[in-house]
Amino acid sequence: RRWHHGNAAWAGVAMAVRSILATEAVAAFLLSVFPPVSQALTFSFPFQPPETCSHNQYFDVSALSCAPCGANQKRDARGTSCVCLPGFQMISNNGGPAIICKRCPESMKGVTEDGWNCISCPSGLTTEGKCHCPTGHILVERDVNGTLLSQATCEFCNGNENSFTTSNALGNRCVRCEPTFINTSKSCTCSEPNILTGGLCFSSTGNFPPHVISASRQGEPGMSLISEWFAKYLQSSAAACWVYANLTSCQALGNMCVMNMNSLDPAIFDACRLFQFIFENTAALSTVHSISFWRQNLPWLFYGDQLGLAPQILNSIPLPTNFSFKGQNQNTKLKFVAASYDIRGNFLKWQTLEGGVLQLCPDTETRLNAAYSFGTTYQQNCEISISKLLNDFPTPIFYDIYLEYIDKDQQQSIWAVPVLNLNLQHHKMFVNQDSNTGKWLLTRRIFLVDAVSGRENDLGSQPRVIRIATQISLSIYLVPNTENGNIYPPLITVAYSDIDIKDPKSQSVKVSFSVKYEMNQEEAFVQTDIALGVLGGLAVLSSLLKTAGWKRRIGSTIIDLQTVMKFLVYYAGDLANVFFIITVGTGLYWLIFFKAQKSVSVLLPKPIQEERFVTYVGCAFALKAVQFLHKLVSQITIDIFFIDWERPKGKVLKAVEGEGGMRSATVPVSIWRTYFVANEWNEIQTVRKINPLFQVLTVLFFLEVVGFKNLALMDSSSSLSRSPSSYIAPYSRILRYAVSSALWLVIGIIQIVFFAVFYERFIEDKIRQFVDLCSMSNISVFLLSHKCFGYYIHGRSVHGHADTDMEEMNLNLKREAENLCSQRGLVPNTDGQTFQIAVSSQMRQHYDRIHDTLIRKNGPARLLSSSADTFEHSIKAYHMMNKFLGSFIDHVHKEMDYFIKDKLLLERVLGMEFMEPMEKSIFYNDESYSFSSMLYYGNEATLLIFDLLFFCVVDLACQNFVLAAFLTYLQQEIFKFIRNTVGQKNLATKTLVDQRFLI
Repeated sequence: RRWHHGNAAWAGVAMAVRSILATEAVAAFLLSVFPPVSQALTFSFPFQPPETCSHNQYFDVSALSCAPCGANQKRDARGTSCVCLPGFQMISNNGGPAIICKRCPESMKGVTEDGWNCISCPSGLTTEGKCHCPTGHILVERDVNGTLLSQATCEFCNGNENSFTTSNALGNRCVRCEPTFINTSKSCTCSEPNILTGGLCFSSTGNFPPHVISASRQGEPGMSLISEWFAKYLQSSAAACWVYANLTSCQALGNMCVMNMNSLDPAIFDACRLFQFIFENTAALSTVHSISFWRQNLPWLFYGDQLGLAPQILNSIPLPTNFSFKGQNQNTKLKFVAASYDIRGNFLKWQTLEGGVLQLCPDTETRLNAAYSFGTTYQQNCEISISKLLNDFPTPIFYDIYLEYIDKDQQQSIWAVPVLNLNLQHHKMFVNQDSNTGKWLLTRRIFLVDAVSGRENDLGSQPRVIRIATQISLSIYLVPNTENGNIYPPLITVAYSDIDIKDPKSQSVKVSFSVKYEMNQEEAFVQTDIALGVLGGLAVLSSLLKTAGWKRRIGSTIIDLQTVMKFLVYYAGDLANVFFIITVGTGLYWLIFFKAQKSVSVLLPKPIQEERFVTYVGCAFALKAVQFLHKLVSQITIDIFFIDWERPKGKVLKAVEGEGGMRSATVPVSIWRTYFVANEWNEIQTVRKINPLFQVLTVLFFLEVVGFKNLALMDSSSSLSRSPSSYIAPYSRILRYAVSSALWLVIGIIQIVFFAVFYERFIEDKIRQFVDLCSMSNISVFLLSHKCFGYYIHGRSVHGHADTDMEEMNLNLKREAENLCSQRGLVPNTDGQTFQIAVSSQMRQHYDRIHDTLIRKNGPARLLSSSADTFEHSIKAYHMMNKFLGSFIDHVHKEMDYFIKDKLLLERVLGMEFMEPMEKSIFYNDESYSFSSMLYYGNEATLLIFDLLFFCVVDLACQNFVLAAFLTYLQQEIFKFIRNTVGQKNLATKTLVDQRFLI
């Protein structure tokens, strides 16, 4: 048993050892097959393009490197495999690069066409080691059952009348001669005097006009050349078209004319002159579809060359179809189709223009197709590499464009779309670049890229010049006064550019494609001019009335330069309102009638037609700025004084300086009430009925976040949102102005209504609170905005004094609330505290004498820095003015008295006073607190319109609502700062309130 157990133990150890050894062996094998990852981290190898391989190497498409060919082999034409050298036959080829070649015996040095056999060649060998046969013979290597011949033979193709055969291009079959050879020479040869051109044979007499045919390619200065394509195929195409009415040749001739820009020059017989010659000499043939410009067998290239035809074609007959944006009969799709041809004149297919057929710039299909959505102004621009165009358009494709529609009989029809080629030359003049449409020559066929006609000497070489349609524009004209969405035939305008090829990979060209919609705007312009004339005349009358009122308020009757300047300032404000009304009305008209219409009756003005509108907006802003600055200057230069009605309360003992004794003096009246009222006036100078920051942010929110700016896009959609994948049309400046101004006005009016109806009534009314404060402070405010006109706020306390403690103040308020005291009005038993005042010249002169004394030192005296004499002088002048105005209000000065009356309704409407204050001043009851016209508060309309116009002008200039909002708020804050700062200085100067107490 011990031996047994020992054997078992040794067996276990042996098994473990074998397991370990096996594991190590597997690991070693794996390491040998798969090297460690750390050794394979450099995933790089030499770069070897196919052209770097030598003649005895081929390019291995799997290893992407050059590999050597076998013995007796060389690289094939493609360079990706090997072939046997001349004189060697192939004995093994399994489709890969590894082939086996064997030398042919001396008796059979030739190799068969397939390369598998050796053969004797009696007529010699080609450079490739194949048998050679003379012209007109075919090579025969096998008999009819496929048995290889020991010696190849060259069989002559029978060109006699019964056969008319010749060898094909490969030289391995006899085929029938080209029919023109047979018709011309009754054989398969085209000997003189017959003409061989383009592989065709023609008689030298009767087939061509007696002129030398030109193969020149017309182009920009310095870009003309002799085209190899024209030299090779122009004569044959023209002859085949003229002699045999060959449809493909006629199309090819037409294509060459189009490649030559449809230009007609009577001095040379080029492609277009040949086409015109054939067209004129086939007048006996019938027309196609009863179109006189479309001759049977010929393509339709021109609309004739008579002057005045273009306007008739474009603006005489509307298309028999309707377009509508909304409703059951919605039709917003322009269904353009094109008959396409290749350069040789072969018809390719009918195709729709959707998918970017005419758009060189790449984009998504959705955005490309948006070009053909009716009412959507489309603009696409990009820069494309010349090398890409050469790769994408090796040969040009030609298009005849039509618009598909359903006629009145519900039949599917197409309408030919005319083309305006800006490069067309007629008698060496670019007639289509003339602004006079009567000189235009319309054409039909277009292409996008021509890389063929610009080749010289060799059609297989790189073109010297490439011609590209760099600008294609589709114009849609609306029929005037239409109610059903009728349009005239669309017009395609195309401009070509010749690019001199030097380095295609580094060269690029800018191209564009656009769709524009137009209508006759003359009626709209006339109506605008009429409105401008009528309203402008009313503005003149309004300005004259304002000037007359101003003259009365300054107490002058002389018309001087100052009067003329004042009239111009008033006229600027009124004319600004006229321009504002016209622009807002015009903008809303286009916004509502274009976006909301069902059947199309109006189209938006083109950008160039918007220039007059933009000018009107600029005039409105400039004139409104003049009005705003005029009001601002008027407000910061007013004369103002605070009349303190408080009287001293008894006397006190006061030490006499320098005498060392005491004497009795009146109790001084506290100045703090005056300071307090002055501070309140200073604070309400820039109070507005709207919150400017809220106004700007709300307008910006609705434009950018809610999406109202999308209503300004030049498309038919009224949606506020746009899909990111959809095409975004250009913005209309008129619609941007209309949307932003409408939002600004609506939000501003809502704020004003909320302020007047809710905020002032239930929360805070700063203007009325100021009047109450004056009453509680026993301070009246005397304002003069003109020399003889101003405002008066009666703040005389009904309690006799206001400089008291809290208990007495509360008692006074309680007595007033319970009607236990008289009313606050200037006239007993009335509440009228605010007045418009027209002062007499005598009163004004007296006021000026005291006022000049008050401000003689050019401002208020500084309490610490001024001299004692100046300070005492100013204090004396202040008390003198306070006493004078108080006595004036109390009717003390009989020679300068006043009376109180109500304004007539007409006086209020016209804003002027009919009665002149000759001997007595006049106080007009003013329940509307019109003294606020000296503040921002009373000029909210001017401020709102000025801010609106500033916002719109910035947006029209930069097309950016965010920037416009920022700059608008910035200018509001700047002018607010100026108004507060300068107004505060004026307040301190005119009232003797030290500026340090205005906080």
